Amino acid sequence: MPTLSVRIDFGEGGRIGPGKIQLLENIAAYGSISAGARAMNMSYKRAWDLVEELNRILGKPVVSARTGGKRGGGAELTALGLSVVSRFRAIERAATAAAEQHLASLQAERVDQTKG
Repeated sequence: MPTLSVRIDFGEGGRIGPGKIQLLENIAAYGSISAGARAMNMSYKRAWDLVEELNRILGKPVVSARTGGKRGGGAELTALGLSVVSRFRAIERAATAAAEQHLASLQAERVDQTKG
């Protein structure tokens, strides 16, 4: 069955898609930018750049990072970061539900590539 992928385009301001949202979810789950990045086989630098891009797109921080020390560093999503993840996933669910019949029709019309 085909699947639907959602990206939110802010024009010249940038875009938010499944990769950035997955990174935010990983940061929330692992409590650090580096661990969240590792879970995606991504470098820390790339993850940090994506977080900074999200901050720029949205105008406020999506992640609150703490520097190391006795207890170590870490990161957590800000209220905005949590909202962005929640809203993006809600948009995905709504778009998928709206497109479900069309996706099923496309699948039914699709030529079976394994037959020949």
